[in-house]
Amino acid sequence: MSPIPSAAAASRISPAATAPELLRNFCIIAHIDHGKSTLADRMLQLTGVVDARAMRAQYLDRMDIERERGITIKSQAVRMPWGVDGNAYALNMIDTPGHVDFTYEVSRSLAACEGAVLLVDAAQGIEAQTLANLYLALENDLTIIPVLNKIDLPAAQPEKYAEELAKLIGGEPEDCLRVSGKTGEGVEALLDRIVELVPSPVGDADAPARAMIFDSVYDTYRGVVTYVRVVDGNLNPRERIAMMSTKATHELLEIGVISPEPVPTKGLGVGEVGYLITGVKDVRQSKVGDTVTNAAKPAAEPLGGYSDPKPMVFSGLYPIDGSDYPILRDALDKLKLNDAALNYEPETSVALGFGFRVGFLGLLHLEIIRERLEREFDLALISTAPNVVYDVDLEDRTTVRVTNPSEFPGGKIGAVHEPVVKATILAPSEFIGAIMELCQTKRGDLQGMDYLSEDRVEMRYTLPLAEIVFDFFDQLKSKTRGYASLDYEPIGDQVADLVKVDILLQGETVDAFSAIVHKDKAYAYGVMMATKLKELIPRQQFEVPIQAAIGSRIIARETIRAIRKDVLAKCYGGDITRKRKLLEKQKEGKKRMKTIGRVDVPQEAFIAALSSEPAGSAGGKDAKKK
Repeated sequence: MSPIPSAAAASRISPAATAPELLRNFCIIAHIDHGKSTLADRMLQLTGVVDARAMRAQYLDRMDIERERGITIKSQAVRMPWGVDGNAYALNMIDTPGHVDFTYEVSRSLAACEGAVLLVDAAQGIEAQTLANLYLALENDLTIIPVLNKIDLPAAQPEKYAEELAKLIGGEPEDCLRVSGKTGEGVEALLDRIVELVPSPVGDADAPARAMIFDSVYDTYRGVVTYVRVVDGNLNPRERIAMMSTKATHELLEIGVISPEPVPTKGLGVGEVGYLITGVKDVRQSKVGDTVTNAAKPAAEPLGGYSDPKPMVFSGLYPIDGSDYPILRDALDKLKLNDAALNYEPETSVALGFGFRVGFLGLLHLEIIRERLEREFDLALISTAPNVVYDVDLEDRTTVRVTNPSEFPGGKIGAVHEPVVKATILAPSEFIGAIMELCQTKRGDLQGMDYLSEDRVEMRYTLPLAEIVFDFFDQLKSKTRGYASLDYEPIGDQVADLVKVDILLQGETVDAFSAIVHKDKAYAYGVMMATKLKELIPRQQFEVPIQAAIGSRIIARETIRAIRKDVLAKCYGGDITRKRKLLEKQKEGKKRMKTIGRVDVPQEAFIAALSSEPAGSAGGKDAKKK
């Protein structure tokens, strides 16, 4: 049970020569901050693929944002050699994200594996995303290896949480391995257990080649780099390959494995995970979930692929400089290649110009994408307040899908359907009352409650998605002193009493400030936006009314006072009628100006009004540890 003496040499062996029975494909799944990336670091060191000089903490987290925030955003695949009983095994490991917003990354990684290491923090126990990722792995029929991490912590309670974990997956507490990703204790035993329990990949080596694309990345110099898992047959350099969905054919310039840097090889065989480079610059030709085959001897049937992710939250992204619109479009194309859960379509706003309506899986996803666009492509962006998709039934029995408040139809409306999610909240039992109170204010409906142990409870609620995407998670964390964890999944929609609140300046609707809210909260939203805009919009030569309206009914109003010139300064006495004449003349001028004047809302006011929404806080620092 030791690493192969020369890791570099082992990784350069042609994978076609590695028999499938010597391969083990597995991933690490856990709740956020339970130590997946730290455990992956120890595995890289133990197997010798990264030497001590090149090693750094969270080695597989490549992006600056990941390193700054201490979270994994992108799954990373790496090939490691490991020897057991004189046999040289090749382990393909995928380190996955833990946050609920990146569940699609996890689901794609699971489809490329036969086994999963279920990691649980020995000081915190099972949390909401632990359960969600476990159920995903069980749906994919993966072999589950339960592991308790961070046993070196003074607060660790391995016996207690081993029982919880054994009860959850059906086994004995002794089966739960105890490791420390920080010190390396127990990691060798875990690698041996992976070789022992994870089944080797199954495929037909003589059939036409079929490989599943599970990720892609854009390289400025080499074009699109595609990550694949070979299911049948084999792929070799310099042969022509075909993408089965787009029918595009390319010459395979380079093929290899990630160990953890790209290492070119002589080919990939059954069960192998590796990368392909064709030199293609068009990002639309490499679609995640597509099947790669040999162009000369193509396969008859493509592989199953992945289910398309459904965006949960929509927000408009607009460049502050209108000339950056083409750059934003190219940037979104390249990010779509790297993040298959991203959806976008062009849209225009009277106030903000040309931009895109972008669909995200959650608020952290929105925040990360916006930050990546600004950093990696040097763009300055405004994002509108996040909102969800509504289906509006009209009285003529037609249905309109609304992704943007400006699309909300006027006139008579039969019913409005809003998306609903099933939320799972795990927390210490002392906070049950606070959680119930919060969920009731968010229009939640309690579905059930189970005690996982004496002091930990699992609560299941149905909640409108619109209530979750604002400040729900921040409030949950503050009411439970940071102990609660949340996971949610869409379960359909429900009819709700929703209205569109418009913000009018000088009687004209400003579409960027409109929102669809529940009838009970419409007044509060109107007052909040009117008060905020009164502070942000500079005073004009004339009085400007700011109004919040539902249809034609005004529900809130603030007034920006006019800048007024002192026309009486030159009057040193005399009859009062002279002063009155000057004031009346000024009044007439202001009245005329008001009828023809337009209010120009400065760009800074838009940014401040939209970014300081309560919605902006829900993706804040606390949400990163969901």
